[in-house]
Amino acid sequence: MTLTRTLATTARVLRQLRHDPRTIALLLLIPTVMIILLRYVFDASPRTFDSIGASLLGIFPLITMFLVTSIATLRERTSGTLERLLALPIGKADIIAGYALAFGLLAIVQSAVATALSVRLLDLNVAGSPWLLLLVALLDALLGTALGLFVSAFAASEFQAVQFMPAAIFPQLLLCGLLTPRSHMQPVLEGISDVLPMSYAVDAMNEVLRHADATTTFLRDALIVGGVALLVLTLGAATLRRRTP
Repeated sequence: MTLTRTLATTARVLRQLRHDPRTIALLLLIPTVMIILLRYVFDASPRTFDSIGASLLGIFPLITMFLVTSIATLRERTSGTLERLLALPIGKADIIAGYALAFGLLAIVQSAVATALSVRLLDLNVAGSPWLLLLVALLDALLGTALGLFVSAFAASEFQAVQFMPAAIFPQLLLCGLLTPRSHMQPVLEGISDVLPMSYAVDAMNEVLRHADATTTFLRDALIVGGVALLVLTLGAATLRRRTP
């Protein structure tokens, strides 16, 4: 992997996204709109918003980045762009890192906007630093990016890419501890939740919600989310192959 080729791929993807304002709007506006909606759904119960708002601050970016990345990458695959890139003297790691960096930069903007809105304007009360919230939100967005890159290899159309969302995202959403503490679930479900990365994202957000400083549990959870994102990116690189000799 070379930095020059990775940055060239990143620049190309960002140029394409710049000409797609609907995708930019989806990335930046949907999470903020959902957070605002959630705030006023629980307008009469601010503590409820505080208890789940931090968790959803990480979940919303993961979902939107998964959708956008899976569809955009599949479009590259089906249009032949990736096929042409693989015919060039460029490594798979350069390609996957370039895509991850491009969407990662968008994830930084998305997470920063949603976090600033929640803390500054919607009065989300957390004991820890908002910067820790931003860190977890960014790791979640990067995880969504990695999952989107990976599942795009198994879809034949954009519609199929969207269909992967119930399989890749919904089980994690139900078992991550957002609806009920994981310790209150059936042992089998709790065991499954222990291997799902979204569970650790929610746990990390809860640590920021309850503790003023970064705890050992927070660091462990953040490292797990980041490590899974890197693992899935590696698996995504393995799916890149030429379909023609």
